[in-house]
Amino acid sequence: MQRRRLADSRVKFRHLQCFLAVAQFGSVQKAAESLSITQPAVSKTVAELEAVLGVKLFERGRRGAVPTREGLLFMPHASACVSALRQGVDLLARDGNTTTATVDIGVLPTVAPSLVPAALRVFAAHWPHVIVRLATAANAELLERLKSGAIAFAVGRLADPERMVGLSFEQLYSEPLLAVVRAGHPLVQRADLHAALDRFTIVLPPYGTLIRQAADNLLKTWGVPPLSSFVEMLSVSVARLLALQNDAVWFAPAGAVEYDLEQGTLVRLPMPHAGSEEPVGLIQRTDAEPSPVARALIDAVRHVARERAASLSTRAARSTPGRTAKPARKTASRRNPAKAAATGETGRARTRR
Repeated sequence: MQRRRLADSRVKFRHLQCFLAVAQFGSVQKAAESLSITQPAVSKTVAELEAVLGVKLFERGRRGAVPTREGLLFMPHASACVSALRQGVDLLARDGNTTTATVDIGVLPTVAPSLVPAALRVFAAHWPHVIVRLATAANAELLERLKSGAIAFAVGRLADPERMVGLSFEQLYSEPLLAVVRAGHPLVQRADLHAALDRFTIVLPPYGTLIRQAADNLLKTWGVPPLSSFVEMLSVSVARLLALQNDAVWFAPAGAVEYDLEQGTLVRLPMPHAGSEEPVGLIQRTDAEPSPVARALIDAVRHVARERAASLSTRAARSTPGRTAKPARKTASRRNPAKAAATGETGRARTRR
């Protein structure tokens, strides 16, 4: 008992910060870069923590720094401590006029364009003095950042069960994958699209992602022969330029191209996309509660997502012959989203597998 109290008193915030950074990046060098300190400083700090705890937290080798069994056991508790401290700072920020709160979030780059601007607009109306740090990355990286405590929550896609351990997934909406080109593209007037696709650059999501699987399935459904060349990327800005300047055919989720479709700069190829819908959801840790600032931002995301889900449902109904659009559900009217964002009221739905 005395040894435990001694260890508790010697563990400092910098120990936890360095430990979580190494666990997140799997590299002492990358952890040092993320913390803006030197590599020897990170190594020394982690060694101090291992000495205090009396256990080895990482195995170091060719694969980088891999958490040991003890490291994995310690990780959620270290993350919870860091999260709790941030919550305390956020509470002071809410009560004081001179303090600025900070919230870190992660969003898929293909989802961010249709969700983040509107969500931040709702959020800023009630939390004007907050620094929001947005990270866009592949789904797997977002999940790792969330588990390590680097971000408060993520907006992404449901992953395999082993990747979702310790995480909850609340579906916000589903959106289809579209094939888009610039306005006036030669393919727009072609009747034999499947035969002419390989004459142009094809931009696909990276291999291994859920939306890449959807793209591959669509190509098979359309009877497109195996592609001899293509470009893989998640970058919305670069893919957009390839479509506008290089006559590329871009396979992208509807939200990533929504603005350009409305403006007429990009047009959708008349190819069926039924069955390509993939769910987008709010992902949180099950062992930590979000801070008041994060809760308010989560509610803003939910509010915008409800409106987007209703919009997607209406568009789908209009594009399907013989269907009548169903009236939007009144869940948003039962609860004032502005009040929820201001008070931090929220609920959480967990994945049921």
